[in-house]
Amino acid sequence: MSEQNKGAGRIRGTGSRRRKPSRRHRAKAVAAWSVAGVVVVGGAGLAYAYVALDGNLSSVDIDAKLGADRPDDVDDGSQDILVLGSDSRSGDNGKYGRDEGAARSDTAMVLHVDKGHKSASVVSIPRDTLIERPACESDTTGDEVPAEHRAMFNTAYEVGGPACAVKTVESMSGIRMDHYLEVDFTGFKKLIDELGGVEVTTKTAIDDSKSHLDLEPGTHTLNGEESLGLVRTRKSVGDGSDLGRIQLQQAFIKALIDQTRSVGVFSSPKKLYGLADAATKAVTTDSGLGSVKKLTGFANGLKGLGADDVHMVTLPVEYDPADPNRVLPQEKAGRQVWAALRQDRPIPASATEDSAGDKGDASQVVR
Repeated sequence: MSEQNKGAGRIRGTGSRRRKPSRRHRAKAVAAWSVAGVVVVGGAGLAYAYVALDGNLSSVDIDAKLGADRPDDVDDGSQDILVLGSDSRSGDNGKYGRDEGAARSDTAMVLHVDKGHKSASVVSIPRDTLIERPACESDTTGDEVPAEHRAMFNTAYEVGGPACAVKTVESMSGIRMDHYLEVDFTGFKKLIDELGGVEVTTKTAIDDSKSHLDLEPGTHTLNGEESLGLVRTRKSVGDGSDLGRIQLQQAFIKALIDQTRSVGVFSSPKKLYGLADAATKAVTTDSGLGSVKKLTGFANGLKGLGADDVHMVTLPVEYDPADPNRVLPQEKAGRQVWAALRQDRPIPASATEDSAGDKGDASQVVR
């Protein structure tokens, strides 16, 4: 079976044939993980934490793996970061399902911070987008993995790890990624718990047996497990598709950003250290962020961003006529999105107005 036909049923357009859900029930939590990893690290003020926190960090030397054949490194003060989460169920993540082969990137987004660090744009890339995957070096054997036509986006991480994921995004966008950030399930939960939970208001009831979340309409303070359940929710909101779930995650991120800005971590050394410890254990970074000092400097440049300063979109896509469980990039609209990031401009609304990712109503579930 080809890669693009594996796991069919994850994306479904309105009116297409319903399929039984995969046993894996992959969580699409990376968007929230990423903001937790970036914003909480900044808010926690790691410069004041113990040097021992350096030992918590894991890093990958992306530059050494990719070499010089990359887009130009534009030094204008703006930054582009690929934030990613894998679907590995190893270790403490095993409670969320069973691994079926190598891990894949569960969700990905490109975070562009403008040169003045006053605003940011986030482009979510649906995991089932069919793309031209470039040749990559295997993350396990070191052998070259050939390029593939109509490969699912998430297979880049599977065959070549973080470096191949970065190479694939750079090939799609023409933008050099300045940094890489990855956070896992367990790290996400611990960050939220250390933060004291995240307050969200649901407009409609959520009752999802797959994510084990049951919420009445109203305001709730979600702990780590409940927050993970929210960003995994799909079947009971919107059109039940993964595109709708991305919208739900983006609404949650807004709440998370507001929460991190309102927590007075400096008034409690215990909370300060707890957040710093959880944040540094949660993330895997590129080597450019692979120390507390480097990560602190990076995060301090972002901590002034509020929820209203972050514009979130989904890469413009349309359902694949050959397989409604897959999506194809809308080339013209996609070029508009990537051009806006390269030119450090806001993403025009016209770029996403005809996208399947902009049609769902899951974003109306949480405010």
